[in-house]
Amino acid sequence: MTDIDHSAHSAAADTDGPLLQPVHAPIVSRHVADDVVDRLVTAVALGLYVPGQQLPPERELAATLQISRTTLREALKQLTENGYLDVRRGRNGGYFVRSAWGPKSAHHVRRQLVSRWDEFQNIFDARTLVERMIAQTAASRRTEVDVKAIAAALKAYIDAVDHDTSRLADAALHLAIAKAAHNPILVEMSVDFRTRISLNLGAEPYSDEARRIAIGQHRDLVGAIVYGHIEEAGEIAADHFKLSENMFRALIERASGDSDKKGTT
Repeated sequence: MTDIDHSAHSAAADTDGPLLQPVHAPIVSRHVADDVVDRLVTAVALGLYVPGQQLPPERELAATLQISRTTLREALKQLTENGYLDVRRGRNGGYFVRSAWGPKSAHHVRRQLVSRWDEFQNIFDARTLVERMIAQTAASRRTEVDVKAIAAALKAYIDAVDHDTSRLADAALHLAIAKAAHNPILVEMSVDFRTRISLNLGAEPYSDEARRIAIGQHRDLVGAIVYGHIEEAGEIAADHFKLSENMFRALIERASGDSDKKGTT
């Protein structure tokens, strides 16, 4: 889709009602830029982007969200003015995450998540069921080639030195495990769940504590798959994928808590 097409899409969207579409869907609402702000503030609060990290280039981010660059720039301006982003000029410039939480974060998080919470709970439930099955199937069908790919992906995750490297390695590891099930439909389902959980931004919720836990779970999961421990692999996978779910729930609680505090002051 060209920039002209994006702009036409956004202009048409401006006449629509409030955003009530699936979280992974293109952003369409009366005020598109406001919805972009809600989604990006929520993404930062979940650790999809972390303080100091550079956002993707405008063209890439606009394409990911399926909006015009004009709309994206409006949203980025709001985020900058409200203290979430810093702008750096020059050859290596761009938008960098300044703060993980701001005075209006609770409001943005509630608008992004609360109205869709039933959908999220269905996603969490389905993901746990499917990823359990994928791990079990991988443990029963893995080949030597699969084992090497999974082991390499695990090492890359453990050795990751920053958020971006860790994110890419995590995705590669779970993709390698899904491929070891030798069913392309299961691979597609695994990738689709990751897309939904990432708010279509390409990363799982992240924190240093979550990464520490994930390293141990990844080691245990890979071990169970490599040695063909089918039931154990399924149990570990089901537990592991609750990490993201728990971070979403904690964020909802934080946003609700902030709202309660403001109501009592």
